[in-house]
Amino acid sequence: MKSRPLIAALAVSLAGLLCGFAIPSTPKIAAPIVVTAAPTYDALAGLHGGERFAQGAQLLRIEEGQSEPLVNGFYSTADASVSFDASRVLFAGKQSATAPWQIWELTLASHSVRPVISSTNDLVRPLYLPDDRLVYAQREPGGFRMQTAKLDGSSVLPLTYMPASAIPSAVLRDGRILFQSGYPLNAGEIPELYLVYSDGSGLESYRCDHGTARWGGTQLESGDVVFTHGTTLARFTSPLAAESPIPSPSATFTGVIAETASGEWLVSAKIGNASHFALNLWKPEASNFQPVFHVDGKDVVDPVLLAPRAVPNRHPSALHDWTTANLLALDARQSRTGPLDQTPSMVQLETQDVTGHAILLGRAPVESDGSFFVKVPGNQPLRFALLDAKGTILRQEQGWFWSRGGEQRICVGCHTGPERAPENRVPAVLVRTTTPVDLSVASRSSTTGGN
Repeated sequence: MKSRPLIAALAVSLAGLLCGFAIPSTPKIAAPIVVTAAPTYDALAGLHGGERFAQGAQLLRIEEGQSEPLVNGFYSTADASVSFDASRVLFAGKQSATAPWQIWELTLASHSVRPVISSTNDLVRPLYLPDDRLVYAQREPGGFRMQTAKLDGSSVLPLTYMPASAIPSAVLRDGRILFQSGYPLNAGEIPELYLVYSDGSGLESYRCDHGTARWGGTQLESGDVVFTHGTTLARFTSPLAAESPIPSPSATFTGVIAETASGEWLVSAKIGNASHFALNLWKPEASNFQPVFHVDGKDVVDPVLLAPRAVPNRHPSALHDWTTANLLALDARQSRTGPLDQTPSMVQLETQDVTGHAILLGRAPVESDGSFFVKVPGNQPLRFALLDAKGTILRQEQGWFWSRGGEQRICVGCHTGPERAPENRVPAVLVRTTTPVDLSVASRSSTTGGN
């Protein structure tokens, strides 16, 4: 009789080894966890139009060290997003090895699964939005484009309006969508984090201290956004114009974290000589990780908690029914790299054709205080350059951006950063005229005002 506990313990240990993960001394976490387990994982493949899970993947539900498939009947499942009341889960699923990724929704109480969005192209990375909508990425020639739709699959709206790949990363509490793309936008391959509203307006970089690859943004309860450079972690904090480093144990990170109710982080990381990512619990600034879950021969990535969370703010769209947008610059002399030594004489606007070549749309005057007001084409790539009186370029945007048709937008300066507040004064261009210079069509572009 005394040997039974030993036999039971050996049986549990053997079961743990057969399943590929260790059960003993698993940290206690208040809510179940969903992760994606895959033989290979490339966090940045989507930015080049590639496949992140080249050898397939499976969503697993983990509770108290035990795991089970979240859904059955699929060749591959990934990209879990938990509804705000924690009753449903959006995910990307492939029904066969040759089928495209599509968007599905699981109802946890009934274990029922229904299709949400279907296409002949891959659909990945779904995230819940307020008002029963979702955002996701659809594969198109040249990369992935972001779209939103209702949860019944209707009212599909494109969010990105240039060929650059864009992959949703998180929906912030203020209602904006945090996404990953290359820097310079539509012209580079360094992973960077950007923001856009759920109607495609208000595009901007999260911060303007570009140059180092960063991805996998997640918003914490504090409002900070945490991301990775690969072997380090960093954060964006509201009062600061640049990122702040997060001291952490030596590891390679996937980027996506989940914050527990106790304030600890679930982190996917490769530690030491490990060849695959495993799930760990970490109290920020602690010297060590606590192992939570691993699967032999597989990467365990993208943790998400099966727990209720706050509903983000709903963004009420202010777009007009126009094909153009109005853009007002308060002082084009200002920039994150410092103000220009001289006031530019003109601003030049370009767009791109279908092959990616720049097309000149026209030029508009810049006032003595650096302000200008222009009408631009909506829903297509745009790029500004500042010129002197002889037409020499003084400063030019490195990448491209877009404005939605019907958008009316004001910027402080040229790439000054979203953390900078404007001065309390009326810009000289609006004292002179409230009619924007029309640069919306190349043949009509002008250096004078008027519609």
